[in-house]
Amino acid sequence: MSDHIENDEEEFAETTLIQAIENQIESDNPPAAKATFNKLTLVGYEREEILVMMAHVLAVEIDGILEDDRAFNTAWYEQALRALPDMPPGVKLADEE
Repeated sequence: MSDHIENDEEEFAETTLIQAIENQIESDNPPAAKATFNKLTLVGYEREEILVMMAHVLAVEIDGILEDDRAFNTAWYEQALRALPDMPPGVKLADEE
């Protein structure tokens, strides 16, 4: 049962992060979100794949906020988005393992 709860929590977290990314793209805030989405679309990535990559970047920044008790680092976040499809150091997507 613990594994089921953990999977539900992970799925909820991923869904929430993807929704946040979709909101950023739609509102063009930060501008790097829409620019990154457009760039990755143009080079052939599928929408869902792009959203997952971008959500991982957001998750890394949120983890940093929680671990270091600091404010959101917009400059790092935008730089990490623009670097996609290269993920931030230490981040591996499920299909890269």
